[in-house]
Amino acid sequence: MLPRYRKFQIVGIAGALLFSAVVLTDTLPSNSPPLPEPIIQNVSTESVEIVATNFDKPWSIAFDDDRIFVSEKSGKIQIVTSSGVLDSPLITLRTPEIFGGGLLGITTHPDFTNNHFLYAYHTYEENEKLWNKVIRITEKDNKSTEIITILDKIPGSAFSNGGVIKFGPDGKLYVGTGSVSDFLNESQNLNSLAGKILRLNDDGTIPSDNPYEESYVFTLGHRNPTGFAWNNLGTMFATESGPTKNDEINLITAGSNYGWPEVQCFSNNDNFVNPLECFDPGLEPGGIIFYSGDKLDINDEMILASQKATNLFKVQISENDVNLERILSGLGRIRDVAQGPDGYVYIITTNTDGKAFPAPDDDKLLRILK
Repeated sequence: MLPRYRKFQIVGIAGALLFSAVVLTDTLPSNSPPLPEPIIQNVSTESVEIVATNFDKPWSIAFDDDRIFVSEKSGKIQIVTSSGVLDSPLITLRTPEIFGGGLLGITTHPDFTNNHFLYAYHTYEENEKLWNKVIRITEKDNKSTEIITILDKIPGSAFSNGGVIKFGPDGKLYVGTGSVSDFLNESQNLNSLAGKILRLNDDGTIPSDNPYEESYVFTLGHRNPTGFAWNNLGTMFATESGPTKNDEINLITAGSNYGWPEVQCFSNNDNFVNPLECFDPGLEPGGIIFYSGDKLDINDEMILASQKATNLFKVQISENDVNLERILSGLGRIRDVAQGPDGYVYIITTNTDGKAFPAPDDDKLLRILK
């Protein structure tokens, strides 16, 4: 059984839980308008449950059958059980104190029950230069027994490191990497790992059917991938953060070029794939899933976490249009969304990341109930 905690009463606690202003100061200006009331749409006011609290800049959620793993940008992978957050994290890494990097995406191997492999993407500094790597952690009895690097020397930056990693339905590991600068062209350089979606075997080797021979590159022309998901047909989608606006939802196909930095959003250039949707003003998108459970009235439609817009959205994708329907609001910045093995939707807030006003018990892991 995944952990089950107290129900989260949304109405009437706005002052403690709503941090929608995206600023870097410590206190609200005296002339600030009152914080908005919480909004729940398509979810009852008693249907959000606190699972765990007091995370430090959390970024990603992953699952075992009866445990939840949460990555923190400060370098820890916390383990949540039915008894709460364990005293000792699975791992503690030294990560640089930069806004856009640290310990980012995590994911469990599709056969985690047998091999106990958990994968993580993190930023590190070497000789005053920033890099990213993908590591494979072997876990036993809530402890790491082996950590090996399966891919290294992914260019890093203070702001755009990508960091999302997920296993696709083909059993391959997909890794989103960020562009090192808005003014360089590394995202268009097939010899660079920056600004790409990479595709790996689970041991870090290059799959023989990748679109570019002897290359990890699956797609190129990305600025800062933030979420991956596959629908029930196996079609891949990705969210991507723009420089200050022009965030995107993209349909991902092998070997395609998504244009950055030559193009933001839409163009008539046949060399580049246009996004399904481009958002101006931006949403600062986080994780995405295609929900397949029976706990919500959503059938294989995309759910998208948003940090800047501080909403959880249902995304309806049609041939000619993308519509957002707000499911949940009022919790501040939502970084990741995931479906647990119990069929419930889980979200992690990121109010401690420097862009919001955290409550004393932020950040929170939450479960959305029916």
